Amino acid sequence: MNAMMNVRIVRTAALAAILASGVVAAQEEKKTPAAPPAAPPVNAAQSLQQLLDQTRNARAQEAQQNAAREQQFAADRNRQAGMLAQARGERTAQQNRSNQLSAQFDANEKRLTELQAVLDAKGGNLGELFGVVRIVAGDVGSVLYNSLITAQYPKREVFVQELAQAKGLPSIDKLEKLWFEMQREMTETGRSVKFQGKVVEPEGEGKTAEVARVGPFVAVSEDRFLQYLPSQYEMTVMPRQPDSPYPGLADDFAEASSGYDKMVVDPARGTLLALVVSRPTIIERIHQGEFVGYVIIVVGIIGAVLAAMQFLFLIKEGVAVRRQLQNTDRPTNDNALGRVLSSFKGDASKVEENAEVVELRISEAVLREVPKLERYQSFLSLAVAAGPLLGLVGTVIGMIITFQSITESGSGDPKLMAAGISQAMIATVLGLGIAVPLLFMNAALKSRSRAIIQVLDEQSTGLLAERLERTKGPKKA
Repeated sequence: MNAMMNVRIVRTAALAAILASGVVAAQEEKKTPAAPPAAPPVNAAQSLQQLLDQTRNARAQEAQQNAAREQQFAADRNRQAGMLAQARGERTAQQNRSNQLSAQFDANEKRLTELQAVLDAKGGNLGELFGVVRIVAGDVGSVLYNSLITAQYPKREVFVQELAQAKGLPSIDKLEKLWFEMQREMTETGRSVKFQGKVVEPEGEGKTAEVARVGPFVAVSEDRFLQYLPSQYEMTVMPRQPDSPYPGLADDFAEASSGYDKMVVDPARGTLLALVVSRPTIIERIHQGEFVGYVIIVVGIIGAVLAAMQFLFLIKEGVAVRRQLQNTDRPTNDNALGRVLSSFKGDASKVEENAEVVELRISEAVLREVPKLERYQSFLSLAVAAGPLLGLVGTVIGMIITFQSITESGSGDPKLMAAGISQAMIATVLGLGIAVPLLFMNAALKSRSRAIIQVLDEQSTGLLAERLERTKGPKKA
């Protein structure tokens, strides 16, 4: 019985020990979840005494571990308390520094306000002066940049442009320099000078040459006009020079050394000269007329040549006829009157009987000379009438081209319509240009030919009457 009770007591104690160890392990796991699990027992208990010893040792080990953990927890708590105290101290120090800086900032703001008030009071109207200086410097800088005088004094506009973009008040030196550049521009505007400068040829080759300048208006080198390139501070020869008499004036002005001389001046500083140079020449205007213009020119040239030939012929014939009038008794065949007078053949005593026949012969001789005297006049009359008509054809073609350009571009831009309008106007001018001179030429030819024909009629009729009077003899009383 006792033995049974002892066994039960031992079993109860062992079970209690196991439960106690499980509860303690569970509590430790809750407290320190990151701790590694306890190592399993190496050897299983073989008797109750071993089990009791193992239980006693396990409790001792657990007590040691708990003590170590408590010490670690206490050390961590002390360390965190120290860090918290340090952080609070630093926060207090920074708060104090922030208060000091805020106070200093407020003091500086107050001081700046006081100084700004003092500056505004002492500045007076300098702010308005600065604004005026910037505006004036901007305008002067633009003028100097594009001025022909800058070719002689390069990069003088850089300072003025920088002054126009300045953010602060200009100094006295800068204001005086601005005044100097303005005064120099005004002074050089009224001067005609010569200086050595770089001149760029139309082929792109640059060379140093003598340049004659008339204020900021025009510059020449030898007999060639120059234009200024502001971006390169260089003078370049105009690719196309103006027509006579401008090159001669430029050459005389460039060679002059003293006194006064004639010279063209462009008040627009190159704009008007460029417009003069861009004007098309007579040949270019004729080319603008295209095919119709060429036809009109050919007709005009042919008419002028024929008119000149006939005019010379009539002059020669008129001189010969006047010479023949001085000697009508001896007609020659080198003139129309002589050939008409030579047509009187036969017996002079039978003139009265055959008066009608003689008159017809004289008329025949005169009519034979008329075609030579009136030749080319029909063609000239035709050319006079055809010239305006051909010009009208060119005008219609030019207007068709103009309307076609408007249709294609969808706008009335004059530059797009210039080709058609030019062709229309040039054709009209060419047509009238040949018609009017040929009209006067034809009138002159008709006048001269009619004068000679009148002489032939008068002389032939007078000669016939004289012959008839001779055959009748003196009248009886």
